[in-house]
Amino acid sequence: MQQTSGSSEHSRVPALDFLRLLAVGAVILYHYGFWGPASHGAPQVALPILGSIAQYGFLGVPVFFAISGFVIAYSAEGRTPLNFAIARFSRIYPTFVFCMTLTFVAIIAFGADHFEVTAQQWFANLFIAAPVLGQSYIDTSYWSLVIEVIFYAWVAVFMALGLYPRRIDEIIVVWIAITFANELTIDAPIFEKLFIADHSGFFVVGLLIYQYHRGRRDARLWALSALAMGTAVFQALHNQAHLGVLTGSSRDPIVVAAICVVSLCLVYLATRIKRIPISATIVMAAGGITYPLYLLHMQLGYVVLTALGPIHHVALATTATIVAIIALSVVVWRFFERPAHKVIRLKLTEFADKLGFASQQASATTRQQAAPSVAAPRVR
Repeated sequence: MQQTSGSSEHSRVPALDFLRLLAVGAVILYHYGFWGPASHGAPQVALPILGSIAQYGFLGVPVFFAISGFVIAYSAEGRTPLNFAIARFSRIYPTFVFCMTLTFVAIIAFGADHFEVTAQQWFANLFIAAPVLGQSYIDTSYWSLVIEVIFYAWVAVFMALGLYPRRIDEIIVVWIAITFANELTIDAPIFEKLFIADHSGFFVVGLLIYQYHRGRRDARLWALSALAMGTAVFQALHNQAHLGVLTGSSRDPIVVAAICVVSLCLVYLATRIKRIPISATIVMAAGGITYPLYLLHMQLGYVVLTALGPIHHVALATTATIVAIIALSVVVWRFFERPAHKVIRLKLTEFADKLGFASQQASATTRQQAAPSVAAPRVR
């Protein structure tokens, strides 16, 4: 989740930070216990003993999407479209480039036996959606970041058109209608990407949780929530079937549906918990490291494991690798991401103001009037 400019460090949804960390933990489990370095031609699968459980870890990613729906709804409240875009860019892009470059250098230095990377590939990855330029992702985990950016772009467009959040219900109905029209008919890849047709239900659940969070309780909200939840379950089942074809494995659809429903309910419950008995510093770190940890955990970890050569104690080596990447993520968050975010956001805002664009967000009074019934959460 992304930090909102102008929000205080102590005003936050602490349980949501830990839920994000739990979600990235599920993804790490999936990549090391099921997918593994062996999928890249490396000599070992990291934690095959956990495969039966780890195979469901892919559902951690759509949980991120649901959380993003909530976070972006709050982040957009009271902002101009330009200020919203600046906040998203300064939060997402610098850390992405830094972590992507770290992975690129690690592959060149230590991954030659099993991984290949080129300068052209690095350059294409600077645009995040590297496949559009005919290159593969340096880390295949980046695919979900492309989905996030598309979602941000749609929100910014609707803000600029004056439709968001004023027409949120209509936007949701049309979005879900397009989703099912594509999924049940032509299943065109271009529509799938452009309208996030494989994950729209999760984003919508997050958007509606925010509506509830700020005090809405009407019947239409409940109807839309049921529709969004059903869409999310449908998409989770559709995605697991697709993964089954790719990996030659099968997952219990009942388990997939149950994990999906429980996870989305946990997102809702996390937004209702205002305080937890844990230090604010720890809560902030838990939420803060999630983004660099997601960007670094897979490909960089695979490079480290394969560079070690034949391993007798694979579980120990894998645990040590994951701990090292967590430590690296803390360093990236503390000494790069936070200062870079602040500096770049400030510079871009100043530049936009010099050009005469209205980039400043609405005043605190305006934001409080927009959501008078809730304490403004600090979201990352």
